[in-house]
Amino acid sequence: MQAVPLHLDAGSDVRSSLEQFAQERNATGFVLSVVGNLAQAAFACPGQKTPMVLSGELEIITLQGTIAPKGVHLHLSFSDPECAVWGGHLEPGTTVLRGADLLLGLLSGETPSQARVQVAGLPECPFSRRALRMLRTLGIPFEEISPTGDGSVPQIFIDGVAIGGYNSLAELHSRGELEYLRNS
Repeated sequence: MQAVPLHLDAGSDVRSSLEQFAQERNATGFVLSVVGNLAQAAFACPGQKTPMVLSGELEIITLQGTIAPKGVHLHLSFSDPECAVWGGHLEPGTTVLRGADLLLGLLSGETPSQARVQVAGLPECPFSRRALRMLRTLGIPFEEISPTGDGSVPQIFIDGVAIGGYNSLAELHSRGELEYLRNS
């Protein structure tokens, strides 16, 4: 298992953010912990056909459940300003008030047949060398490929999606968004 932090900014939809995280990273796992608050909570109570929605300054108490590329199953509990506790199945429309920090436990899955990171660079390019050094230092497997077209180098791809060059890679690293690519 790999523990991965995830910060959600004000206005983020909690469920949608976790669904997107799981899909983009092809990640399967569960929520280990959460702290933060909500502007609105949408949750399904047992036996009810429609979700209940509460608004205001709501403090998250727990968020438990599983995430996977094909969907999430999460239970939320939170308190309102009178310290009444509410809870149920997390539904879309649950939005963060000021911020929420989650710790996700990602399970090791199948080892991909090829590296998830590809770098198209040139040996004489200092930014290409920096990108390769950063990936090695972080323990992120990568494949070196030939540059395409006449564009600048390095050209970096994660799961086949172009992310830009060295500066884009460094920015992802500074936000902790490369952790899921490390060797376990």
